[in-house]
Amino acid sequence: MPDPAQPAAPVLAAAGPDLDDLPLSVWTTAQQPPASQRRDRYTASSTAHPAKMLPAVAAHAITHYTRAGELVLDPMCGIGTTLVEAVHLGRPGVGVEYEPHWVDVARANLDLARDHHRVDPAVLDGCQVLHGDARQLTTLLPPRLVGQAALVVTSPPYGPSTHGQVSVIPGGGVQKYHHLYGNLLDRGNLANIGHHRLLAGFQRILAALVDVLRPGAHVAITVRPWREHAELIDLPSQILACGTRAGLVPVERCVALLGRVADDGLVARGSFFQRDFIRKQREAGLPLHLIAHEDVLVFRTACPSIADTEAVHPRHMAGSASRRLNPAA
Repeated sequence: MPDPAQPAAPVLAAAGPDLDDLPLSVWTTAQQPPASQRRDRYTASSTAHPAKMLPAVAAHAITHYTRAGELVLDPMCGIGTTLVEAVHLGRPGVGVEYEPHWVDVARANLDLARDHHRVDPAVLDGCQVLHGDARQLTTLLPPRLVGQAALVVTSPPYGPSTHGQVSVIPGGGVQKYHHLYGNLLDRGNLANIGHHRLLAGFQRILAALVDVLRPGAHVAITVRPWREHAELIDLPSQILACGTRAGLVPVERCVALLGRVADDGLVARGSFFQRDFIRKQREAGLPLHLIAHEDVLVFRTACPSIADTEAVHPRHMAGSASRRLNPAA
């Protein structure tokens, strides 16, 4: 594990496959707006989280890479999106969350799923949210769960790149709120320690997953680039390097759309700050566009053979919404 105090180069320069070398899928995960996807499935307090995972992204990954009854894990579960979508699909979900407030919210969302969805009691009994630092996953996870999880669906925190929500104050302009993670003075929170140390910490979490997942399990990481002073920060490629260095095997790159696919093209959705940023950059002569997708990087843990993995996790399951593309096209 690299020293977090060192420059980013040891992490970013890791040898490994390029994103363009991986098989590619496109997921139509934003046919419904985010608010519609969460309606009646998540508590009102969930809205305040600065970087919520799109429910359809989690649901698609769970449907595609697991079967009913298989355990799903999220080591940075936030409001519990992965767990809630797992429950609705008949899979038990276990999450780890660093911030106590979001632990409570995730547990409330699981309670809501229990109240509004009829599932096998065994699925609900297998669900829980653990409070702790995912970098210590091997000591946090109950021994009975080690080697049981078939899938991880998670996302790194985006720190200062989150936009949150906005309000217009007469005479005071536009104000951000619900755009920060926890206490900014808490240096144990990966969202507060800077981009390079975030990568080192996230790589440590991925290395811990190698030790606790079952052979041939899949790890799906949702991640998007962001712009800093008009320069694109290629976080997906950096996370690909982290996963490879942690001992995971990259198997697929998926494009989870953040806009609706219509008959005449893609209808992009963007936050106020994203649209405002693009407008200002275009006025300055930079022809930028809204980011209309997230990358979902899919890894797997080592297994005896590819044939064994295919037998446990078929790549093409009935009802999958992904569109398989020729990566050479």
